[in-house]
Amino acid sequence: VQLQASGGGLVQAGGSLRLSCVPSARTVSTYVVAWFRQAPGKEREFVSAIRWRDASKDYADSVRGRFFISRDNAQNTVYLQMNNLNPEDTAVYYCAADPTEWRTRFQRDFRLWGQGTLVTVSS
Repeated sequence: VQLQASGGGLVQAGGSLRLSCVPSARTVSTYVVAWFRQAPGKEREFVSAIRWRDASKDYADSVRGRFFISRDNAQNTVYLQMNNLNPEDTAVYYCAADPTEWRTRFQRDFRLWGQGTLVTVSS
């Protein structure tokens, strides 16, 4: 299974973007799909995750209430709607997937990774 992430771009502070993550196979119905991000000079960090089978969601405190994760079964796609963006959200965003335990936020628990999509928020 491969993951294709897209939707990044340049946006002004306060703006919105929607990222998409498309797995190459529908076997991800048993997976957890997550978004991580890596800002320049910083370590990669957890952003949000969704358990495909029941759409349970998890968010990092830094994005809770601004970012919203969802999945579309028909499109076989996971979305990350990002609202009220600020310059601190500037990073490369990666989607990841694995049939891992729910609520893990560790990168090591995700074996499938997309190529990353750059989000730049200007002040």
